[in-house]
Amino acid sequence: MEVVRPDSGESGTVAPRAEERPAPEARVHFRVTRFIMEAGVKLGMQSIPIATACTIYHKFFCEINLDAYDLYLVAMSSIYLAGKVEEQHLRTRDIINVSHRYFNPGSEPLELDSRFWELRDSIVQCELLMLRVLRFQVSFQHPHKYLLHYLISLKNWLNRYSWQRTPISVTAWALLRDSYHGGLCLRFQAQHLAVAVLYLALQVYGVEVPAEGEAEKPWWQVFSDDLTKPIIDNIVSDLIQIYTMDTEIP
Repeated sequence: MEVVRPDSGESGTVAPRAEERPAPEARVHFRVTRFIMEAGVKLGMQSIPIATACTIYHKFFCEINLDAYDLYLVAMSSIYLAGKVEEQHLRTRDIINVSHRYFNPGSEPLELDSRFWELRDSIVQCELLMLRVLRFQVSFQHPHKYLLHYLISLKNWLNRYSWQRTPISVTAWALLRDSYHGGLCLRFQAQHLAVAVLYLALQVYGVEVPAEGEAEKPWWQVFSDDLTKPIIDNIVSDLIQIYTMDTEIP
């Protein structure tokens, strides 16, 4: 994860405080979603299919006990299913080879032997299981389109110098991508998540929105009427926990 890590953030009324250690389950999911993201990049997946794969994975384990199935098999099936959902179809052979090299760096692709076909069948069967568990509800509204719209609006509000000298856009996109290491995509509305990562990006670089003090409502509420400061604080707190795990997990 490449984004600049914030040093602190205000905690909300629901999310755990940033200084608390993340739960063991969160650490496990962090590792697996990191695999999904890295494998997705190597497979040439775009940002939305990768986000869908992570969301499918998180949603599946909201329904199923963590110890019930092989986590990385579920992850590979999530990638495979997300490719279908977002119409960026992937071959199971490519998913298997990329995954094999992820766990065995420098190794040759698997031979088309019984081991390969067993793994392929497992991915397909796991995909069918996931569809049943999730009741075929595997299409999601992601924050990406909202963030794009908000960035364009914010660019018009800020002076050109402030926008050019600080990588607000790059940081906001990185924060959004990294949020999928946790289950924020399921706990918060897409619009709220998009505003919160933009809010945090502005905080990281100390950039203020012009005329904020004179405005009738804060800039972030202009983007989303039902958004409140505690919701933003909860999202920021969860993001800080993700970056805490990033520093602790090899």
